[in-house]
Formats: sequence, structure tokens, C-alpha cells
Amino acid sequence: MASTTVDEARSRLVDKVRDLAYLHSPEEPFTLASGRQSAHFFDMKPVMMDPDSAHLLGVLIHAEIDDIGGVDAVGGLELGAVPLTGIAIAKARIGSSLRGFLVRKEPKGRGGRKTGNPPGIEGSSLSSGDRVVLLEDVTTTGGSALRAAARLTDMGCEVAACITILDREEGGAQAFAEAGIDLRPLMLRSDVAGE
Repeated sequence: MASTTVDEARSRLVDKVRDLAYLHSPEEPFTLASGRQSAHFFDMKPVMMDPDSAHLLGVLIHAEIDDIGGVDAVGGLELGAVPLTGIAIAKARIGSSLRGFLVRKEPKGRGGRKTGNPPGIEGSSLSSGDRVVLLEDVTTTGGSALRAAARLTDMGCEVAACITILDREEGGAQAFAEAGIDLRPLMLRSDVAGE
């Protein structure tokens, strides 16, 4: 079977998101996690749990990681980044040293006894100087991912970028830019909504 190109993966993933994740209700807006109201709603869990979509996500995430270069670890905030991290690690090339991690919203007291990570940072061991990429399913304002980035920066990690499946185009890109972090959306709300 021929490998999937980045352009093919992006086109097919937009269709998958439209079919599996997107709801539009201008008459009865949705309340988002950020507290904002929107006619557009995206639930990426069915996309991340679909085998074909997971393959497409892996192709696109690794194209971004390769473009960023020098990435030691990928991960992000629970819950959305957990399946994305699994996909990224499973799709890593044979012999890759890419590591995965997750950031808990509320740290548990025990922390990473085996890994040496501070409480709330779990998965592979992270060290000062590691170049990490955050993963996110949907970016609205960027607030939660930027809090995760601050925790990683406090550990001495360099947050090279944040790869998100979808940028809702509601200020997240600007917030990341102000924090000096490159936001790399795999698609935009307008790609799915046709705006």
C-alpha cells in the first residue's frame, strides 16, 4: 500500500472531522470549555478513536515534528492530548527516541516516582533542556495549553511548538504568538465549516 502524503492526509482528515466531530447550531449556541458561546462545536474524541483518522493524524503530526526538528518529547494536557500522544508515539519511526508525556490538570501528590518528573507531569522522564512539542485537540483561546507550557518551562524544558488538530480561529494563535510559541494547526475551523 502506498504511503499517505501530507496533502492527502490533510484533505481526508478535514472530511473526517466534518463527519465525526463537527456540530453547527447558530440558533442554540454551544457553551465551550473557555466559557464562550459558539455556533460551532468540535468533539475530537471520535476522530482520535477512529483508526483511519488516527493514521492521518500520525502522518500530519510527524510531518510537523520533522519540520520543527530536534524534538525530544511530545504530549500535553489531559484529556485531549492523551490519545494524540499515543498516536504520535505509535507512529514514530522504528528506532525513534521520541518520548511521550501528559500534563494533569490537577497534579496528584505522588508525582513521577520512577521518572523524576514533578507531580502532574507523567509518562516518560523529562529533563531540563528537553525540546518538547505540546499536542492539543482543539484550540480556542489557548489558555489551558499555555498553562501546561508554563509548567514545562518551569521544569527547564523548551516548548518548541503546539500542534493542534483544529484552531477555532478565536484568539488562540495570537495568545501562543504572544507567549513565543509557534501554534501549528492541522486545520482551521473555516476549513471544516466552509466559511
